[in-house]
Amino acid sequence: MSRIYNFNAGPATLPLEVLETAQAELVDYANTGMSILEASHRGKAYDAVHEEAISNIRELLGISEDYAVLLLQGGASMQFSMVPMNLLSPGKTADYTNSGSWASKAIEEAVKVGNIHIAANCGNEIPTRVPNAEELALTPGASYLHITSNETISGAQWKAFPEVDRPLVADMSSDILSRDFDMSKFGLIYAGAQKNLGPSGLTLVIVRKDLVEAAPKNLPTMLRYTTHIETNSLYNTPPCFSIYILALVTRWIKKMGKATLYKQNVDKAAQLYTAIDNSGGWYKGTAVHTCRSDMNVTFRLPTEKLESAFVAEATKAGFNGLKGHRSVGGIRASIYNAFPTQGVTDLVAFMNDFQRTNG
Repeated sequence: MSRIYNFNAGPATLPLEVLETAQAELVDYANTGMSILEASHRGKAYDAVHEEAISNIRELLGISEDYAVLLLQGGASMQFSMVPMNLLSPGKTADYTNSGSWASKAIEEAVKVGNIHIAANCGNEIPTRVPNAEELALTPGASYLHITSNETISGAQWKAFPEVDRPLVADMSSDILSRDFDMSKFGLIYAGAQKNLGPSGLTLVIVRKDLVEAAPKNLPTMLRYTTHIETNSLYNTPPCFSIYILALVTRWIKKMGKATLYKQNVDKAAQLYTAIDNSGGWYKGTAVHTCRSDMNVTFRLPTEKLESAFVAEATKAGFNGLKGHRSVGGIRASIYNAFPTQGVTDLVAFMNDFQRTNG
């Protein structure tokens, strides 16, 4: 059976050589006589995997020893609560930007924990976008500013991160390791793994250690960052297989070269947006041009009937997962790090043929 082009937003495409390595090592990992799925998280075989994953993340993102790299569970959705529980001191305020569905979910959970101020709100605007740094109405002395670096559903992305006088916190679930950024500008970032890092079940958290020292002592043990910092993310059984795949994916990124991979991401997105913009308005992008995501390309056709036909015919042609999120409709092509360039080229050819036939 040949592999299809997987445009799903997550779980998403993984590098083929990562899947092949995992397949080859599945039954007998590193001559241990058992699978990594069966290995003890306290044993030497898994410990090497765990340490490689953390080391690779540190190297790829240029993370100093001022930060802890945590491999947790619960997805980004758990971080919506853990961030304010650990970083928002009683009586203080945290600033949040609302740029769409995922930012609004973070806000919804944060208000259950403490005082939240919406520093900018463009979550319901059409075409979609993220806030401009200039429009941020920041609270003096706020504990942190939270942003969502890329809105997976709407296809809007921060192209330049705001420079602020308080810790910057970012949900980077859908564009982590897809482009360069300066980690030292952030107090904390978090990302669900199932888009650019590996399979679901794993959440990457990178946090400046000094920020968590004042976390309330009465927080549940598993919800305190210090618990996981002190135990190197081994307080309880971690998602071992997901971390194993993370080690393989980050190994693959190092082999590819960050600069090569990041350029490829920009080029893939540009190819799709060019096809949209050159369609004479038949295909219409849904995000403001300056905020167009390199990871999630969202667009509409003239009618919902045509969109349904587009998705159905694309699926038959081997293009899977192009239907937009149920909350907004339309078409969404998620082209994360591991998505092949040829898949974008073939999709553009399909789009041109579909327009000729139906336009």
